[in-house]
Amino acid sequence: MLFAKQQLLTALAAELEKLQPGAGARAAFESPKVAAHGDLACTAAMQLAKALKQNPRQLSEILRNALLLTPAFERWVDAVEIAGPGFLNIRLKDAAKQAVVHEVLQAAECFGDQAAQSNKVLVEFVSANPTGPLHVGHGRQAALGDAICNLLATQGQQVYREFYYNDAGVQIGTLAKSTHMRAQGIKPGDASWPTDPENPESKAFYNGDYIQDIANDFLAKKTVKSDDREFTASGDVNDLDGMRQFAVAYLRHEQDLDLKAFDVKFDNYYLESSLYTSGKVDAAVQKLREAGKTYEQDGALWLKSTDYGDDKDRVMRKGDGTYTYFVPDVAYHIAKWERGFTRVVNIQGTDHHGTIARVRAGLQAANVGVPEGYPDYVLHTMVRVMRGGEEVKISKRAGSYVTLRDLIEWTSKDAVRFFLLSRKPDTEYIFDIDLALARNNDNPVYYVQYAHARICSVLAAWKDKDGGNADSLAHVDLSPLQSPQAHALMLALAKYPEMLTSAATDFAPHDVTFYLRDLASQYHSYYDAERILVDDAAVKQARLALVAATAQVLRNGLKVLGVSAPQKM
Repeated sequence: MLFAKQQLLTALAAELEKLQPGAGARAAFESPKVAAHGDLACTAAMQLAKALKQNPRQLSEILRNALLLTPAFERWVDAVEIAGPGFLNIRLKDAAKQAVVHEVLQAAECFGDQAAQSNKVLVEFVSANPTGPLHVGHGRQAALGDAICNLLATQGQQVYREFYYNDAGVQIGTLAKSTHMRAQGIKPGDASWPTDPENPESKAFYNGDYIQDIANDFLAKKTVKSDDREFTASGDVNDLDGMRQFAVAYLRHEQDLDLKAFDVKFDNYYLESSLYTSGKVDAAVQKLREAGKTYEQDGALWLKSTDYGDDKDRVMRKGDGTYTYFVPDVAYHIAKWERGFTRVVNIQGTDHHGTIARVRAGLQAANVGVPEGYPDYVLHTMVRVMRGGEEVKISKRAGSYVTLRDLIEWTSKDAVRFFLLSRKPDTEYIFDIDLALARNNDNPVYYVQYAHARICSVLAAWKDKDGGNADSLAHVDLSPLQSPQAHALMLALAKYPEMLTSAATDFAPHDVTFYLRDLASQYHSYYDAERILVDDAAVKQARLALVAATAQVLRNGLKVLGVSAPQKM
């Protein structure tokens, strides 16, 4: 069907070009919302009518008659009907719809993928401070980032996954102080542990049990190894710098385990501290000063960010000589550009919304060739966790939040990924543990996975009974596929590549979850309508080919989400 649709689109573009030069570039088909209205729809006549000063319905008639004379429409189309003010509703021949089954089976795991491109895209995500286990918000970001990377890869882009470690901020000092208190035998609840909410000092400590674990291992002189570092503790309770390095390495290792449990991998871990040690922060500031985009006021250095649409100018360097947090962000993105990444996507929480304008302003002001709108941002809201109708707020291990590992252990990696991807990123999400554990159609990941397992069961039964091999189905005669349910399932399969492209363009992996749920629904409807393993060999093989193609697309879509496709459930 994809080949047929492309030929039809080419024919439509040619006829539109005849009506108005340049109109061919806008040739497009839509999917009718009501199946009875046909398989494809075209609104081109209504769009052109005003410019051509013609009645849209009459123009539709002209376009319809021209299209029906083209070889592509003669080959693939049964009928073209005019509806309403000038819609063209196109009904495809069975052969056009059936062709998608062969296309899926022949392309297999590559179905929906576009040709490789030369451009590189860097996707930065998770980027959690190395101060504690990953929380469920990090989990949403990990799922989003990984799925967006997979989507971009289906479009032929060279994707590079990067984790940015903020290892140079105040929070690292807080981590070291908290560990030092525990190493001295002081714990939350003790008189000398600040807990008064009115006391600012009380906020300068982490209270989770994991801090005690770090302190114990430090005193035991243990060695901890993470992705890019290894550190052996001195065991000296007064070795605050050593304690800081050990704690960072320890939590880096812990986060590595969190990501491994979630099956998320990165190509590179970039350290904020390296921006300072390499001189990149100072170099970025110097570029801004030389460009005349800074000024001194009240003992601070300011960026003229209002020149680039920000609501006010921003402090770059405070009176104490330290830089505000967006300055290393500017340096980091200059480094991304200089590393050859002409396209960058940042996935961050909505609390970073205010950062966007000032980072982009800094990049424009630095005048290093970065285009406006660089980088792209995908912002996500946090996640609430519910169980038994009540919100779960605290993990004993973390002290104040539910960790990603908690959620995986309570449910499954597949459920966490699918659920966290099932809504638009900027929509608040409530994770229902009870629903994630349910083995029924109300559970969306179960519903989709069950459709795949159900098909695998049919194919296994065919293999056991007849010695059938799914590889033999790629070229079978599909003409027996005539039922409305079969046609609906084939049309759903044909939508997959276009859906992928749209989801990649919009950074919208939730579109994949919606598509998979719809495809599973179409399969279940087909399964209920037609017996597959019938006596008639030709009919049986055609139906087996259709369901095998459906299983393939379900697998491909689940792979984009990082979710497994079980053969048995």
